[in-house]
Amino acid sequence: MKDIKVLGTGCPKCAATLKIIQTVAKERQFQGRIYKIEDIMDIVEYGVMSTPAVVIDGKVVFAGGVPERKMVEHWFDTL
Repeated sequence: MKDIKVLGTGCPKCAATLKIIQTVAKERQFQGRIYKIEDIMDIVEYGVMSTPAVVIDGKVVFAGGVPERKMVEHWFDTL
């Protein structure tokens, strides 16, 4: 099963990133899991220095801002 994690401590950009991912996931009828990781120690384990960050199946695919919707759609196209 595929999983997507949004890493971030709860800032508005983190919330916006999660919302975009959830919206596209619903539209694409994504069957995997989406997690919000807020614990700083868990975030550090991914080597992320700026948030929000997005991890798909254990690989950091984006960090440091809110991804554009087209980018998120591309991630779902490749899952």
